[in-house]
Amino acid sequence: MNRERITWLVGGAMLSFLVLRVPGSLAQRDDDYRFVRTLVDIYRQVDTNYVENVDQPKLQTAAINGMLATLDPYTVYVPSDMQEEFNNSLDGNFKGVGIRLSQIPPDNGPIEVVTPIDDSPAWKAGVLPGDILTGVDGKSILGKKLEEIIPTIQGPAGTKVTLTLQRNKTQTLDITMTRQEFVVPQVKGLSRNPDNSWNYWADEKKKIAYIRLNQFTPDIGQQITDISQKLLKEGMKGMIFDLRFNPGGRLEEAETLIDLFLKEGTIVSIKGRNRPEQKVMAKADGTLPDFPMAVLVNEHSASASEVMAGSLKDNGRAIVVGARTYGKGSVQEVMPLDANSGELKITVAYWYLPSGKRVARLKDAKEWGVEPDINVPMNDEAQAKLMMEETRAESKRVPNPATAPSTTPTTQPIDPQFDAALDAIRKKI
Repeated sequence: MNRERITWLVGGAMLSFLVLRVPGSLAQRDDDYRFVRTLVDIYRQVDTNYVENVDQPKLQTAAINGMLATLDPYTVYVPSDMQEEFNNSLDGNFKGVGIRLSQIPPDNGPIEVVTPIDDSPAWKAGVLPGDILTGVDGKSILGKKLEEIIPTIQGPAGTKVTLTLQRNKTQTLDITMTRQEFVVPQVKGLSRNPDNSWNYWADEKKKIAYIRLNQFTPDIGQQITDISQKLLKEGMKGMIFDLRFNPGGRLEEAETLIDLFLKEGTIVSIKGRNRPEQKVMAKADGTLPDFPMAVLVNEHSASASEVMAGSLKDNGRAIVVGARTYGKGSVQEVMPLDANSGELKITVAYWYLPSGKRVARLKDAKEWGVEPDINVPMNDEAQAKLMMEETRAESKRVPNPATAPSTTPTTQPIDPQFDAALDAIRKKI
């Protein structure tokens, strides 16, 4: 898979340019050598003379991180031992048992199962929301912090782990499962159907659909296409697309998804100091019918989710409802380093919406991200309740159906952003 976001063609003109720049290149090389010599001298002095023994790999990583800390927070060094975990996170792939845990206050309180992830080892083994974790591999975890417990549950694919769970305060179970690599599902509906499939209707009578996307991972465009086609066959007349709490992901998936809703126009522009402007244009082929559409965003919507919301807004395809987005509008490339010493994830360009507005929030900036057409702020407490409801809806086995999210909007008083979007689509229909 080509992991570079942008491909560059170098021809005869560039060759001539390089020839002309040789003297400058040599001067730059001398500066580089002086910098490296200074860094090596300091490293040797510390290694030889510091009052205590130093951890050399830790010192080297700290030197790299110190240099990168002067740049934006998205330019980071990925050591070789973290590469696999980093790369898998981009694709939504994880190794383990697939279980979401929460620690009941205080910090050393009981560990509760929030939900097993769909089709994960924990889900297949019968772990339920509300189970209390009391032991791992026969050892009690009572009184320990969650961050201490997670590493004991994680492990290489193919290995086994046994969790001791307390259910309904009366039943104690030892459940053994085999760790495996699995993909976290990113496309959600509003609630579960009796057969545990997703219900994608926000208002089934008026045929207004609801799709929530947690992250832009590979093949998301195709998944949304398939779901949308199915909903259209069932009479869909409008759609609410929820990108709240979405941290972004792969820009190419966002471009595919935006193109699904646009017949023409600019999707996004990309340009940087050493990157000439590149415009991504929508194509008519494969575009869905033009139905009323609202996109939900909040201050936790970042990166590719901002591009999607802003592009659909600027092209007049959808209204945006919620709160101003995070402002993470930059392009990173992952560059392998020499001698298997890891990777550098470096910011090389910024994203610009069709209106010309830059998404990224820079220092002292007064404008950034995507401003909603309908501004509906929610405080931290309301957002926490919303996330709890969404997590409960993800479970295939809701312990108390009476507390599960309803498919009717009147039962969702904690989500005024959803209510505003639904009301707007109803009026358009």
